Amino acid sequence: MSISRREFLSVLAAAGVSGFPMMREASAAEVDQLYNPPVTGNVHFLHMTDSHAHLQPVYFREPNVNIGVASMEGHLPHLVGANYLKRVGFKPNTRESYAFTYLDFVRAGKQYGKMGGYAHIATLVKKLKASRPGALLLDGGDTWQGTGLSLWTKGQDMVDAQLQLGVDVMTAHWEFTYGQDRVKEIVSKDFKGKIDFVAQNVKTADFGDPVFPNYVMKQMNGVQVAIIGQAFPYTPIANPAYLIPDWTFGIDTDHMQKVVNEVKKKGAQLVVVISHNGMDVDRKMASLVEGIDCIFGGHTHDGEAVAVEVRRPSGGMTLVTNAGSHGKFLAVMDFDVRGGKMAGYKYRLLPVFSELLPADADMTALIKKHRAPYESKMNEVLAHTEGVLYRRGNFNGTWDQLVVDAMLAVRGGDLAFSPGFRWGGSLLPGEPITREAMMTQLAITYPYCTLSDMTGETVKAVMEDVCDNLFNPDPYYQQGGDMVRLGALEYTCAPNEKMGNRIQDMRLGGKPLDPKKTYKVAGWAPVQQASANASNPPIWDIVEEYLKHQKVIKPLKPNEPKLIGVKGNPGLAQYNKF
Repeated sequence: MSISRREFLSVLAAAGVSGFPMMREASAAEVDQLYNPPVTGNVHFLHMTDSHAHLQPVYFREPNVNIGVASMEGHLPHLVGANYLKRVGFKPNTRESYAFTYLDFVRAGKQYGKMGGYAHIATLVKKLKASRPGALLLDGGDTWQGTGLSLWTKGQDMVDAQLQLGVDVMTAHWEFTYGQDRVKEIVSKDFKGKIDFVAQNVKTADFGDPVFPNYVMKQMNGVQVAIIGQAFPYTPIANPAYLIPDWTFGIDTDHMQKVVNEVKKKGAQLVVVISHNGMDVDRKMASLVEGIDCIFGGHTHDGEAVAVEVRRPSGGMTLVTNAGSHGKFLAVMDFDVRGGKMAGYKYRLLPVFSELLPADADMTALIKKHRAPYESKMNEVLAHTEGVLYRRGNFNGTWDQLVVDAMLAVRGGDLAFSPGFRWGGSLLPGEPITREAMMTQLAITYPYCTLSDMTGETVKAVMEDVCDNLFNPDPYYQQGGDMVRLGALEYTCAPNEKMGNRIQDMRLGGKPLDPKKTYKVAGWAPVQQASANASNPPIWDIVEEYLKHQKVIKPLKPNEPKLIGVKGNPGLAQYNKF
């Protein structure tokens, strides 16, 4: 079912009369202006990515540290705070500032409320599809993983939500951590004839055959359109390879070019890629491959209000976009295709303010159905927080600090490592820490919390390796994620140095880390074979025990490194250690 503009405004008015918690700052006319973008062109796409299974509205703090190095410095997505606002033309102290930056997050969060939520997204999708005949909804992946509910249902809650939402095409990353059998089951049964699952860069390990279709062709308003899939290329490195033993992954630029050539020969007048590369990788791929009109990107959680125009080898232009994360945004791309090629475009990334969009009844019912068996388990209050809890940022966040503190207190050890995951909602000061909130930081299929012996030399090598994944000057060698989070260990980081020289002055308890000494290191999410780690407790047991003991979490100061060589970097704000 679709809804018209008039029906949409009527629902808004009725919601206000019935006590629906509308924001006082926004009139129905202002909401209409925000969610009724003018229709242009003849080919239309909606795009969302990296929702990480957040069916419910969420607070999510954008990063204040997103450093770009080498050719990436000073370019999107490596602009934060005021630098970002200046680049895209938004004003401070506005809804847009709250949605797209970390600025004044707590005050703005209280003023503008939570964002996203599939019931609210569904209302917006119906409205936009009604005004754009034939519009396709693309899902960039990282959809089935990220909450306790999705973990306990093996992603079924999100699969059903995608079907209800009307997703047309998707690609993937964290989906693969449910194992190749579960992925094949969903694609062959739940999605059959309804959602196209595409990935040109996933092949069988034996003969190199495609595991999924490379692309899908669609007709839209008389225009032949090709959508090519690009799954996360480093899945077997960033996540356990034993979960997908029969499949290989990679960026595979050469094969991408072959696929583009193939769809062009089949009559594609517009070629788009739905990608989970990360924005820097997408920008490089766009500069190397001929014939892609637009890359709808994901993975790095960058909410970019503008489409970046990248010059191809021939001099043509490829657009690169990224639609944020956690259901906070829905992208709208209108293409004008004439004479067999793109003649123009209009791109908007719409922030999904939950209180401005009435909840869709059908999606609400579906969510309620999936939550019902787990409601009491999810709603149990484990503690309360006096400070803001957030995760996103190159080096650390207060949620991550809580996790490493918990490991050191409960599991023991001299220092602790926590992965540089980007997913997980934020909490405002005074909010309860429920089991559901805790699980948004920890819900993975390989949750084992380990305690290992490492020499100081090995600790440095691990840190250098992860840091290179983040700051290698060639984006094709950036394997995703932010820097590993550290508990107890202090250090200096020089992002612009070469591998081996970025991690400096490592100190434990104020004393230099001895490269020859052996230390006890707590960690979680090991990528080795599951059987080798199964005797270790899951991370959520560790953190839950800690929260119940603490009862109240005082405001936390993240353990962040001293930074050198990056003064003035526009991807760095409110971070005064140079």
